[in-house]
Amino acid sequence: MTFRPLPAQAPAALLREAKPLKSLFSQAQQLAQLQRLLDSQLQPAARGHCHVASWREGCLLLIVTDSQWATRLRYQQRRLQRQLLTLEAFRGLTRILFKVQPPMQTGPSSSRTIKLSPAAAESIQTAAEGIDDPRLRAALERLARHAQPE
Repeated sequence: MTFRPLPAQAPAALLREAKPLKSLFSQAQQLAQLQRLLDSQLQPAARGHCHVASWREGCLLLIVTDSQWATRLRYQQRRLQRQLLTLEAFRGLTRILFKVQPPMQTGPSSSRTIKLSPAAAESIQTAAEGIDDPRLRAALERLARHAQPE
């Protein structure tokens, strides 16, 4: 008995036909549609800071990038809710919740690195030689060792 893999299918066909993927894809499309409708009602400056997370049982959950934008949107919450209620997709909207979630950092984390030129390191080393305090002298010598090789 040999294993014969199923024939390969195009990704678009998988999204339309496979049951779990089909429901996930339809939810993603629904959220994208709700996001477009929300963007049409938000001020242009707020659009990049507010995203639809879920729409369930009359409650709209919005993810906001920082607390400053969350506060600004909470002040406009009633107006926004009235405007959204005029849209068919938001019929039955009873409340809007705002949750703050900072955007994920993309890229390397910024670590502190000290880069000294050889001339700066030599100057610091010379200054360290004239210091009587042993702890300060040791700190300056450690600093001087951070020089970039030529």
